[in-house]
Amino acid sequence: MPQQIPAEELGQLVQIIATTPDGRSVGELLALPGLQIKKRTLQRRLDQLTGEGRIRAKGEGRGRRYLAAENPAPPSPAKVTCKTADEDDRFRGSVLREEPGDHAWLSDEARNIRAVVDQPRAKRTPVGYQGAFLDAYLPNRTFYLPETLRKQLAEMGQVGLTDLPAGTYVRQVLDRLLIDLSWNSSRLEGNTYSLLETQILLEKGEGAEGKATEETQMILNHKAAIEMLADQADGIGFNRYTICNLHALLSDNLLSDPAACGRLRSRPVGISGTVFHPLEVPTQIEERFEQIMAKAEAVKDPFEQSFFVMVHLPYLQPFEDVNKRVSRLAANIPLIRHNLCPLSFIDVEQKDYVTGVIGVYELNRVEYLRDVFVWAYRRSCVRYAAVRQSLGEPDPFRLRHRSAIAKLVREVVLGRMEKAKAVDWILEETEKEIPEASRAKFVEVVELELRSLHEGNIARYRLRPSDFGAWQAGWK
Repeated sequence: MPQQIPAEELGQLVQIIATTPDGRSVGELLALPGLQIKKRTLQRRLDQLTGEGRIRAKGEGRGRRYLAAENPAPPSPAKVTCKTADEDDRFRGSVLREEPGDHAWLSDEARNIRAVVDQPRAKRTPVGYQGAFLDAYLPNRTFYLPETLRKQLAEMGQVGLTDLPAGTYVRQVLDRLLIDLSWNSSRLEGNTYSLLETQILLEKGEGAEGKATEETQMILNHKAAIEMLADQADGIGFNRYTICNLHALLSDNLLSDPAACGRLRSRPVGISGTVFHPLEVPTQIEERFEQIMAKAEAVKDPFEQSFFVMVHLPYLQPFEDVNKRVSRLAANIPLIRHNLCPLSFIDVEQKDYVTGVIGVYELNRVEYLRDVFVWAYRRSCVRYAAVRQSLGEPDPFRLRHRSAIAKLVREVVLGRMEKAKAVDWILEETEKEIPEASRAKFVEVVELELRSLHEGNIARYRLRPSDFGAWQAGWK
């Protein structure tokens, strides 16, 4: 009986081949430092993957190359694309290996960081904020994510809506994203709500029994902040308004001083579990915050932009608390603006995330956090690809009139209109705002949306369960 090839070894080949649009030859694959197998063994595996349709072959003889399949199966959730030795100098030799076992996706640099961070605090050298770390970053010249990786992330994140207005995609998956991102981001802070409890809280407004008030507030705050990003997709950016308002929403009712919500801190803070000491002088915090905003906004690549703020916002600690939460939601800003798949931190372990952040704090090393970011984004893409398939293709008419539709639906509910009154009011408003040729279709869509409202989808109209319940009683 022929020996069965381990699935992880086949997965490694698929992922390596997928890193380059032009594919790879047998000779190029054999030259990779992270792939130590014999030529005949490699050819057998390539033949098997070709036969299974997981890759495709092009050319004959020595000119034969292997490319990613045109319609590949969804990637394994525990895999991250391999880095190859042709990356820039900072990433040479950092092949993300597809080894069996836990955390096979970590690079050698990340493993080294983990070895340092896992030491007892007494053995780690206390450090303060290093301004040179931020100064050394030059937008569009310095990259934390190498080019090959940025290209792969871009391919994974595409949803076919590039030419549509900012925020189009996130609004399509908003119901699911509100639950996923609120739960996962809160979970990374130690929140003990389950996924189902989070869903019930966000859809029905019912808090879980036995949970601390702070935990319930944390999840509700995430919902409000995510809705702000979706509602204001065409206006958000890396500026004081967006980031400070994100903080204000995420920290609402959680800080001892309410005035600290949305305001840069003016006092020292400490961080548990690390020997890192953040900046203390308010004027320096202000200066560095503005520097981060300017550099982030200048970065052109959305994934580099996303990861940059995940690194530097927690490192600066510009607010009294809730800094990591702000960075995780801010990381979605460029993805929302470019209609890319959002990042919801699905399946990210708290220890991995914390280790990556401490690696930045104490060593100014980004590799562990980078590996977490890439792995998390792959999981998110798999997740929302399935969501998108269930939704089908977007209706162009609805996309074109999405703001007007949402406005009317929201006002009907908040106004607690009965059916007869709503019909007349919708017609009146439609005549004011919609061209005559589109009015009949527009009224039909608004009425359909009202008939389809339920507790599980009211978030897209920024409605609370209490608003919906009061309106529904009269509507029926």
